[in-house]
Amino acid sequence: MKEISEKELIVGRRNALKMIGLGSAVMLSAGFSDVLTSCTARTANPVKPLNNDSVSPVAFTTGTDRQQMIFEVMKPFHSEIKSAIKNKKVVLKVNMVSTSIPLCATHKDALRAVMEYLKPIYNGQFIVAESSASVNSAVGFGNYGYTDLENEFNVKFVDLNENKTGTPCYIIDRNLHLDKIQLADIFCTPEEYYVISISRLKTHNSVIMTAGVKNMAMGAPLNPGALVEGGTPVSYKRSMHAGGSRWLHYNMFLVTQTARADFTIIDGVEGMEGNGPSQGTPVDHKIALAGFDAIAVDSMCTRLMNIPLEEVGYLNYLAAAGIGVVDRNKIEIIGSQIPENHIINYTRNQNIDMQLEWREPFVVPAIQPRS
Repeated sequence: MKEISEKELIVGRRNALKMIGLGSAVMLSAGFSDVLTSCTARTANPVKPLNNDSVSPVAFTTGTDRQQMIFEVMKPFHSEIKSAIKNKKVVLKVNMVSTSIPLCATHKDALRAVMEYLKPIYNGQFIVAESSASVNSAVGFGNYGYTDLENEFNVKFVDLNENKTGTPCYIIDRNLHLDKIQLADIFCTPEEYYVISISRLKTHNSVIMTAGVKNMAMGAPLNPGALVEGGTPVSYKRSMHAGGSRWLHYNMFLVTQTARADFTIIDGVEGMEGNGPSQGTPVDHKIALAGFDAIAVDSMCTRLMNIPLEEVGYLNYLAAAGIGVVDRNKIEIIGSQIPENHIINYTRNQNIDMQLEWREPFVVPAIQPRS
């Protein structure tokens, strides 16, 4: 059996800085470009294409008034958003890991602020969509007060888990075999839908941190819950996790090539630290960010959480493949506030050592000779 090198399977710790912008071409030559055909490529935003050869603008502000802050970070992109929406349906992708823990979910006032901002330029019905890990997303729509917004806006709530099939995408399982999963069509049809992601900053129990990229990468795989032969419920989110933390980073990288928001908003008035993404404690951060490039937005989130960028595998993989910008020298901050003045040291999840195993060489188990 051919010995599989570290370069063929994983980029180790010594190459982490190369992956975040200093050596993307080298990483691509090592085979990363081959995976770009694993999913149907989603058309990047036509106004702000996602590539790491150009500068990505990210709006940043601080405060406590969610509506005012979200207005501030959306305003610099007003004309581009208006032009890009055109006759498309606007989808608001909330974040809802659990249906009963408010700190883990998008705040109702953040959702209200986005719809209020868009009302003058969008006459259609807003679609609030989620595929919760709890299967029944509709419960969360009610628990978090989202359905109260029906009294103020023309809005429809869509539980994506009611769909049994969607857009196919190939990821890898624990044996490094291809595994076919289904992604929500609504996130993979850019010619029909304009998708806005709205989430918080949170630490995570598998991939270090979660903000804009993960809201889409793990929200897109369906979780229909239907029983298959043997009585096992179907969950494509579980399939994403099948290979543990090491391969979840990589699977998120694969899915992000198909399911990516057109615009990303981070409501950081209150974040979550410790045992996120659902069992952590609040962080009074008082910030908000937004931009077309979710990868650039998340790069700034890691800085604001004082999490080393080289620890977040999926962002490193995206940078290596030339998708989005993580290099902060290529991120243009819009706004009067300086991000460096608002960094808070988020306590990581207690299993952080396990989560960082993705940076270490992958040891292929030896094959025992047949007797």
